[in-house]
Amino acid sequence: MPKFRDQSLIPAEAVRLAALGQLAAGPRPYGELAVEVRHFASRMLGPSLDILGTSIELLRHEGLIEPVGARTSPSHSLRAETTVQLTAAGREALHELLTSRVRPPMSDLTRMVVALKLRFLDLLAPAEQRAQFEMLVELATAELARLADLRGADGQSGSALGDWLSQEIAQTEERRTWYQRRLDAIHG
Repeated sequence: MPKFRDQSLIPAEAVRLAALGQLAAGPRPYGELAVEVRHFASRMLGPSLDILGTSIELLRHEGLIEPVGARTSPSHSLRAETTVQLTAAGREALHELLTSRVRPPMSDLTRMVVALKLRFLDLLAPAEQRAQFEMLVELATAELARLADLRGADGQSGSALGDWLSQEIAQTEERRTWYQRRLDAIHG
């Protein structure tokens, strides 16, 4: 699985995380899975070939999902009605994706990865959930430093850029506070 040297999750792996996370709840028809993943990704990012162009069927060729019941040959495509499930390797890959870091700066793709991590957070043990919220607090803190530096260099108070940066900083501070509250609420 491709990773940056610091073990940050590459945002393009969002489709992989979405599909494996959905299958963690149990087997489902391939067509239904594809629609759910496409729906989530398009609502988060709008239509994006970078994300939606990733084939869920590739997960089968990598041994992360498999058809339930009658086995199809690897050379045959999955049909919409074919029920698929996670394999043991798929569960390991899902765990690795859920516990990987998210790299700043906060982009639309990064927000989607964070949303997916939060969506499937309950699949992790409490200590791993804590680690994810600690990482999100760090991410928000780094984002705040970046935005404050930019505001100090280019965002004079009262200018359109300065006002926009102030709004971005306020939203990021609010996110960091929310992450910290969630972190403090996790026992274990």
